[in-house]
Amino acid sequence: MIHIKKFTYLPGEHELEAASNSYLMSLLAIIVGLPLPIVNLIATFIFYLGNRKSSYFVRWHCTQALLSQLSLLVMNSYAFWWTVSIFFEDQTITNNYIAYIIVAIVFNLIEFITTIYIAVNTRKGIHVEWWLYGTLTNLICKKRI
Repeated sequence: MIHIKKFTYLPGEHELEAASNSYLMSLLAIIVGLPLPIVNLIATFIFYLGNRKSSYFVRWHCTQALLSQLSLLVMNSYAFWWTVSIFFEDQTITNNYIAYIIVAIVFNLIEFITTIYIAVNTRKGIHVEWWLYGTLTNLICKKRI
């Protein structure tokens, strides 16, 4: 699920802090905007925009954090609106709903723990790639020549 790779150069202290903060921004947004899934994505996107002209190391980690928030947005939005429809419409709680909520909670917990792990290791200068997000980030984020 997580790949630890050597980066081609040792990033400076400022780069390590900015890259680590991209993950911490998403954690802070989860805590602050828990009921509304879009808050996480907006906060991470704003941080990404602020660092899009930074070094490759910082841009890469900001992009990976943003991609992880996109998948959370989809999963959490569906769970949020399904829950709202149960409260305000004539729907009942079904086994499918309970199963989806359990999967969403587990997915969020795994993402939360993994984000903390990556933020700590990125701050130490260790380049950590998520299984799917790292591959997508490699395709999106290119080195400047």
